[in-house]
Amino acid sequence: SGVLITDFSFSDVLALPIFKQEESSLPPDNENKILPFQYVLCAATSPAVKLHDETLTYLNQGQSYEIRMLDNRKIGELPELNGKLVKSIFRVVFHDRRLQYTEHQQLEGWRWNRPGDRILDIDIPMSVGIIDPRANPTQLNTVEFLWDPSKRTSVFIQVHCISTEFTMRKHGGEKGVPFRVQIDTFKENENGEYTEHLHSASCQIKVFKPKGADRKQKTDREKMEKRTPQEKEKYQPSYETTILTECSPWPEITYVNNVSSPGFSSSHSSFSISEGNGSPNHQPEPPAPITDNLLPTSTPQEAQQWLHRNRFSAFSRLFTNFSGADLLKLTREDVIQICGPADGIRLFNALKGRMVRPRLTIYVCQESQQLRDQQKHEDGDAANSTFFVYHAIYLEELTAVELTEKIAQLFSISSQQISQIYKQGPTGIHVLISDEMIQNFQDESCFVLDTMKAETNDSYHIILK
Repeated sequence: SGVLITDFSFSDVLALPIFKQEESSLPPDNENKILPFQYVLCAATSPAVKLHDETLTYLNQGQSYEIRMLDNRKIGELPELNGKLVKSIFRVVFHDRRLQYTEHQQLEGWRWNRPGDRILDIDIPMSVGIIDPRANPTQLNTVEFLWDPSKRTSVFIQVHCISTEFTMRKHGGEKGVPFRVQIDTFKENENGEYTEHLHSASCQIKVFKPKGADRKQKTDREKMEKRTPQEKEKYQPSYETTILTECSPWPEITYVNNVSSPGFSSSHSSFSISEGNGSPNHQPEPPAPITDNLLPTSTPQEAQQWLHRNRFSAFSRLFTNFSGADLLKLTREDVIQICGPADGIRLFNALKGRMVRPRLTIYVCQESQQLRDQQKHEDGDAANSTFFVYHAIYLEELTAVELTEKIAQLFSISSQQISQIYKQGPTGIHVLISDEMIQNFQDESCFVLDTMKAETNDSYHIILK
């Protein structure tokens, strides 16, 4: 990455790969380019897809599906890969933009409902040519492994979540949400870390309960058979395999190598992982905050740390290259669209450094102090420098109990020592303060406080004048 966005608009965010949904391929001028690798999912595409739409492939939950990893290089192309391994990272992610915004919350909800389960697994006994497969227990939808492009490599994956688990309303018969299978492949850099991006490709899938994918494929085929020849021309044929199409790499903050991650064993007994490299985006805990203010001069790295400190880690990937200035330029509507209403409002308030305003502020001054100052003024002593000192009281609950506690704090006494609080009314009458009366106080009203000994020992009545 390392690109600093200086001239920002919200469309830049939507251009990130995570927000792409309509066009997974790169622009047309890349179509004739020979790609270094090709990935082929051995599952048939749906026949009910229109000609210029992206293919859609139905999978059964938990079933092992082969993905062939093919070396597509011409002779002499990328010679630095000869005799070398590459790393591929597999992900199952949301296809719909609405769910991409809330991916972290969606996956956490799935984890809560399916403790111990993973979204994506590799079926090790079935796979061929994969080396050092790994998964991180916190990254349920991601697996990775090394492979040699010069040797036959086939990885068998299992997807354990079904499309209807993420639909908004669950009344039965609802359409499931589509997912994407994305593969990102990297070569080693000079330090032996697999961080240099080579190729990325993805395809659209839907996952059904066991045997459900076969039934859906059959239903689609029968629907197509009923269409007229003219209508059929508007649709793609069903291909026996699904070719993953080139796409932008999945955005990462950084690829951390040689980081220990806890051993992991899937409940589906697909594979276990020994100590070693964790997920590529495994992040160390950010340092303790020095200040909570995000400054326009903050670098993208400092902005990332600020997001982690303020409990916005779920969205850090979306803002990978954003400097402090870029984040501070976001409007309220922008952050709500990116992060959803709840976290969006929280992030907007945090960016603007907004303090929570009290519901009611009143200013009070002790009458005895005011009288002393007034006496000094009348005696001509320090007449030019006389002013009355008021104290602010901030109220949130707008109740008589809360006001009693705040006044007790001001006088450094126990709230038990305040018997009643009155407000001086017309013709000097004392009106007992109630919750309703406080709720009708004007904001920033000023009062002089007078104290009067109550009937019981060590307690007082307070009068607001």
